[in-house]
Amino acid sequence: MPLVSERAAGTAVPVEVQRDIERFLFDEADLLDGWEFREWLELLDPEIHYWAPTRENRLYRERRKEMAPPGESAYFDEGYAELVQRVDRLYTHMAWAEEPPSRTRHLITNIRVGATENPDEYAVESSFYVYRTRGERDVDHVVGKRYDLIRRADTRYGYRIARRTVVFDMATLLVKNLSLFY
Repeated sequence: MPLVSERAAGTAVPVEVQRDIERFLFDEADLLDGWEFREWLELLDPEIHYWAPTRENRLYRERRKEMAPPGESAYFDEGYAELVQRVDRLYTHMAWAEEPPSRTRHLITNIRVGATENPDEYAVESSFYVYRTRGERDVDHVVGKRYDLIRRADTRYGYRIARRTVVFDMATLLVKNLSLFY
């Protein structure tokens, strides 16, 4: 549900920037899969907006209305403080949805990077597939698209995520919880 002005398509960036941002997203996936959530927080801008709107199945002519608008129904609608709280909770051993912890694999693909009006910010689209297994038989598959605003930063990773909108492909998520990050 990104605004047309946020779309990354058709706004070319130098190949070095494309490659650097792809590497940044792959590093992020490795941190998430390795349960290195505190280090993952270093990839987030303190002003981040991390949002996943709910989705409805609509007729084709109403397809533009399938996503809940900002301020309405969302799977999550969080800032940095809420994300820190979620991460801290995972380390308490009281996050029952993750005891024992899930094993995940975040596959990030179809990455498109576009320039914005600010030369240090990039509009980035990526598709994701998250495989999660927990216990002996629980398996989840979550697929979707992410719309990010990524900023250059003077950090060891070189960038920070300033905004992320997660759009799940399914209208009804068939997972037991949303305790992980996408």
